[in-house]
Amino acid sequence: MIVGIPKEIKSEENRVCMTPAGVEVMVKNGHNVLVEKNAGLGSGFTDDAYTRAGAKIVDAPKKIYASADMIMHVKEPLPPEYDLLREGQIVFTYLHLAADEPQTRALIKSKAVCIAYETIQKADGSLPLLTPMSEVAGRMAIQEGARFLEMPQGGHGILLGGVPGVEPARVVVIGGGVVGVNAAKMACGLGAKVYLLDMNLDRLRYLNDVMPANCFTLMSSPATIRKLIKKADVVVGAVLIPGAKAPKLVTRDMLATMKNGSVLVDVSIDQGGCFETSKPTTHGDPTFVVDGVIHYCVANIPGAVAKTSTLALTNATLPYALQIANLGWKRAMQANKEIKLGANIIDGRVTYKAVAEAFGLDYTPVDELLNLIE
Repeated sequence: MIVGIPKEIKSEENRVCMTPAGVEVMVKNGHNVLVEKNAGLGSGFTDDAYTRAGAKIVDAPKKIYASADMIMHVKEPLPPEYDLLREGQIVFTYLHLAADEPQTRALIKSKAVCIAYETIQKADGSLPLLTPMSEVAGRMAIQEGARFLEMPQGGHGILLGGVPGVEPARVVVIGGGVVGVNAAKMACGLGAKVYLLDMNLDRLRYLNDVMPANCFTLMSSPATIRKLIKKADVVVGAVLIPGAKAPKLVTRDMLATMKNGSVLVDVSIDQGGCFETSKPTTHGDPTFVVDGVIHYCVANIPGAVAKTSTLALTNATLPYALQIANLGWKRAMQANKEIKLGANIIDGRVTYKAVAEAFGLDYTPVDELLNLIE
């Protein structure tokens, strides 16, 4: 198979979907890898490093899209790339379609085979390709929250961990999954008073056992959220329904009760955001203010630490990419249910139910397509 690695074009996205070490594995398995010129520079990987690993450097993305059987990305295809996609071409990347109707319709039109990192799922319900970036995003959410509490950044001048004789900041983390736990660990490590909310009582029991003493686990409800955010200095939105749009858990009315200069960090923004007032921002212009509350809603948080993120991402995605390349997408989905759950759009048909429901589109179970294989 010919595997194409275009350079990311999303604003301030410095990650690349595969390291030279990953390319070497692909090549040793008999595949050809095309890498766009300078695609890895933001993550610290030169074209020479890719060439030594066996890749061919290509100077224009159009050439990669025209030749590759499988396109791998970090972020979703953007409008300049829509018309470059071909019928039957595999697109393997983060898609987050339920929050992006224009992209969904463009991928339907392309008739490409669109497999989303974020909906590949193990039997235990874990999301192996989302996990490493969720770990990064959760930890960075606290770094950014602490930064924007500083007065030069518009915050109300609270040190997250406090000092002896002065109480620390209060951090509310909504969602006890990978993002939420990593955010809570970071905030606890810095000395903040942390409230970690989730709706799964078994999960809360587990977290209550393993989290530090300055982390307080609570059952999530609108009433609990309303109560806590009144005194919160940082609120982290870490809610995920796999493949679906995030629920709005902090309303505009709740916002009016928060302290001026407090900070909301919406890590769920890729799935539409879990704060009613959220809208996507970029690393170059990361925040906006509503009712005196700072909103940090960067849609590609891990892109700011591209070297760490690229290594973590390749560690997770490479085994799946290799199986798809070795077997082809149909056989790979038949052999591995985890990959089958990654199918979002195939040949113009929506094969992930939550995406179809988000936009009132027809849903085709992927098994119907796989059963057509002779």
